[in-house]
Amino acid sequence: MTSPSPAPLPVAEVAELGRRVLDEVATAVVGMRDSLEIALATVLAGGHVLFEDVPGLGKTLAARSLATALGLDFARLQCTPDLLPSDITGSSVFDPASRAFEFRPGPVFTGLFLADEINRTAPKTQSALLEAMAERQVSVDGVTRRLPAPFHVVATSNPVEYEGTYPLPEAQLDRFMVRLAVGYPDRDQETEVLLRRVARRQEAAPVNPVVDAATVLAMQAGVEAVAVDDDVVRYCVDLAAATRSHASLEVGASPRGSQNLLLLARAVAVLDGRDFALPEDVKRVAVPVLAHRLTLTPGAWASAVRAENVVQELLASVAGPATVGRQA
Repeated sequence: MTSPSPAPLPVAEVAELGRRVLDEVATAVVGMRDSLEIALATVLAGGHVLFEDVPGLGKTLAARSLATALGLDFARLQCTPDLLPSDITGSSVFDPASRAFEFRPGPVFTGLFLADEINRTAPKTQSALLEAMAERQVSVDGVTRRLPAPFHVVATSNPVEYEGTYPLPEAQLDRFMVRLAVGYPDRDQETEVLLRRVARRQEAAPVNPVVDAATVLAMQAGVEAVAVDDDVVRYCVDLAAATRSHASLEVGASPRGSQNLLLLARAVAVLDGRDFALPEDVKRVAVPVLAHRLTLTPGAWASAVRAENVVQELLASVAGPATVGRQA
């Protein structure tokens, strides 16, 4: 039996709550505002987030702070080469007292699951998350168990050139709505990180809940209530289709890519206080949504072409709809 869908919150209220969530996260995380806004929009669009960058840039802190500000149950799993699928999903354990096997849920049974350094574990273990990310359920010992609602995965990964990393399978990458790069802070931001650490006199950076799980579901329902013009829908399709015929790409974006473009553009529009999506919203999210779904040809890879550059090139060449008849 499924629980009834929550009543959608008005766009203005979703935008205000989103701003308060980001402001609260900013008390612990310096910089990253743009990346965190895209991450929050991804959660509101029902998707999963992959942070990919070098170690030490605050990716784990950002994920934990976002979960806390959203009032979601949080579980973190440090991925290692010897990690087993059951370490994620859970397993059945024999209980001598009852003389029966009892299922002990793994850390994936939570509101926001952080898979830290996901590409340090083997592809077989990485794939244990596929069903959870796609269907919000896991199957263990022939029994399917539903995950809590809302359920989201935030994973961090190191660049594949780093020692001890495995490339994420294409099917796994495709389940992430966005891949975000944090980047190094500038001098002022890095100085602020150090000053805050000295001022609080402890390692932990406290973050307070702004909303709760039920409110997050209502915010997601508010995003789902937003309509999108047919021209914007066709623009998402045209961008994804253009990746499938580009000379530098061996594999282009799947229909899931165009769908995620649309869903995230809608969430970004809501956070901006609008009940309609614009082509500019699609352009803003195109790189984080599409780049990780593209496979370069060997020649392009050898020439140091980056998937992000290909998406930017397509944004400049694929004609979008005119923005008319809409006012923010």
